Amino acid sequence: MRILVAIPVYNELKYAPQVIRKVKQFHDQVLFIDDGSTDGTVELLERRDDIYLLKHPVNRGYGRSLIDAFCWADQRGYDWVVTMDCDEQHEPEMIPEFIRKIEEDRWDIISGSRYLQQRQGDDLPPRDRRSINMQITEMVNDHFGWSLTDSFCGFKAHRVSAMRKLNLDESGYAFPMQFWPQVYKAGLRVTELPVRLIYNDPTRHFGGLLDDATLRLQHYMNVFNAEMARPIPTEAQGSCGCRGTE
Repeated sequence: MRILVAIPVYNELKYAPQVIRKVKQFHDQVLFIDDGSTDGTVELLERRDDIYLLKHPVNRGYGRSLIDAFCWADQRGYDWVVTMDCDEQHEPEMIPEFIRKIEEDRWDIISGSRYLQQRQGDDLPPRDRRSINMQITEMVNDHFGWSLTDSFCGFKAHRVSAMRKLNLDESGYAFPMQFWPQVYKAGLRVTELPVRLIYNDPTRHFGGLLDDATLRLQHYMNVFNAEMARPIPTEAQGSCGCRGTE
């Protein structure tokens, strides 16, 4: 069983050294996807010889970083990809829990949930983010008959062979709005794993129009509705199509 931890990163010089150190305590196969950082993050990552690095010469978006990570892992024979963020909002200590769940061999997607189980020390999320998450999660559950509690957590484990069935091309923060409909249409098996709710910096923003909560929710809805209306392809083209260099 080959497992890769994939970490999208964009201008995270403040957090990257600590994240690398902590993640390496729990897993040794780690890929960073630098999404056009300009703050010295990519130079820091380039100096490391204990991680893999995939570079975007310009910012392509969070979703594109995930898609390229799945492709990179598939091309190199990995069985699973565990994705996590680089801002210390996902605890590396949970990686063994994801691996234990992987070893049950019952699921295709193991999705972290910050709301499945209340944990001591949980932070209070910004009100607009929690509200949008609740609305979107309820909508996803209504459409697919699921009982998800957190549709936006980026701390996930993905079976690589299952990801080949998807045709993902949503490059931005609306990536989950394309991901979940395709997961459902492909008949993938989904479960959740409780993770701690951490917001180190409540002032962090999405950028541009997405900083407006109303516009962000509308954008998410538009992507979701467009994906729901897309015909199911007769043969999945797969999520591969890496863009960038090692």
